[in-house]
Amino acid sequence: MQIKIGKATFEIIKGDITKQEVDAIVNAANPRLTPGGGVSGAIHKAAGKELWEECKKLGGCKTGEAKITKGYKLKAKYVIHTVGPVYKSPDDAKLLASCYENSLKLALQHGIKSIAFPAISTGIYGYPMEEAGKIAINTIINFLKENEKPELVRLVLYDDKAYEIHKRIMEEIIREME
Repeated sequence: MQIKIGKATFEIIKGDITKQEVDAIVNAANPRLTPGGGVSGAIHKAAGKELWEECKKLGGCKTGEAKITKGYKLKAKYVIHTVGPVYKSPDDAKLLASCYENSLKLALQHGIKSIAFPAISTGIYGYPMEEAGKIAINTIINFLKENEKPELVRLVLYDDKAYEIHKRIMEEIIREME
């Protein structure tokens, strides 16, 4: 499913973030930027040990912030690492939104034309998929309304359930925009 926002395309697909042919993929990282499990473990495994070697030099990353590294063995040239909040309360919404916003700002600064995001904080960090999806989609749409780039923003969901939830949220938001 995709929509046009200005000159940009925003799409939601079901797939594997490590196999995306985009300029940058976003890693749902932990504060120390260690390989870990879930999305982060998969990205580190696919990129090779050089990614961890570069991450060690970054001094970690605070929740809501973003840092960039090379993509190494990935199809993506870059990996943007962002640390989502461990879900405790709806107040975490600002931190989750800042993950998407700061990743997109970093993409702009590095001339990145295409970027793929996972559903940040919805795995072991326990953010409810429905709430997280609304935050992600609204934040991306608002960013693209104010910026002409990246030209392509893709939200990559790993299973049918996550994809269906995000697709429904996007359809609801589109209806509200009309």
